[in-house]
Amino acid sequence: MARIAGINIPNEKRVEVSLTYIKGVGLTSSQKILAEAGIDPNLRTKDLTEADITKIRGILDKKHLIEGDLVREVTTNIKRLKDTGSYRGLRHKAGLPTRGQRTKTNARTKKGKKVTVGSGRKKAVAKT
Repeated sequence: MARIAGINIPNEKRVEVSLTYIKGVGLTSSQKILAEAGIDPNLRTKDLTEADITKIRGILDKKHLIEGDLVREVTTNIKRLKDTGSYRGLRHKAGLPTRGQRTKTNARTKKGKKVTVGSGRKKAVAKT
């Protein structure tokens, strides 16, 4: 297995696809990286030479935010929104969707498990 950016990328897949296992590298950026390195995207990862892997590592280090650095930047951006008290920051604090989605019926992923409010049953009315 080739190891790039601390991630073991799969041997049996095409290089174009296996680079997407790195956080921060999607299919489009994978294609751009391979074009810049001059590597055939249809090549299998196991067929890469050490020189090819070194080229890919160099391009990733120079031009792309990946793995830990990317996560750190995203969390600092969210923290900045929370500290400034912006609307998006307040939504992050409350654990609600930040981009204008409805929350009356959907948003279960963000809101978590459904919690019923109230006693759950009505009290019996006394008869006279």
